[in-house]
Amino acid sequence: QVQLVESGGGLVQAGGSLRLSCAASGRTFSSYAMGWFRQAPGKEREFVAAISWSGGSTYYADSVKGRFTISRDNAKNTVYLQMNSLKPEDTAVYYCAADTSGWAPVDSAKYDYWGQGTQVTVSS
Repeated sequence: QVQLVESGGGLVQAGGSLRLSCAASGRTFSSYAMGWFRQAPGKEREFVAAISWSGGSTYYADSVKGRFTISRDNAKNTVYLQMNSLKPEDTAVYYCAADTSGWAPVDSAKYDYWGQGTQVTVSS
């Protein structure tokens, strides 16, 4: 079992920055990959970024590449999403998720544990 709790969401103006955190507990954090997904009102959940168990591999959606950075601190059991140059279209509920079975960064069906989500709102 893995429990995930996101934090760091909020309201920010376009061009601003936020850093999301996701604290994990339960199974050994350094043994599984982590991902961030988001869901805007009226839209399907979409992949944002993922990081392998060691942090050695990362993967990003084209829409956030160059603006967002995913990282993890295995000593703190935490994964981060640094979001820079935010745009109104980044407005969504952001979820962190754990993939305890392998490395399939984009496929949400492969993630078996999810956090409750944190709201990010970017005003124009």
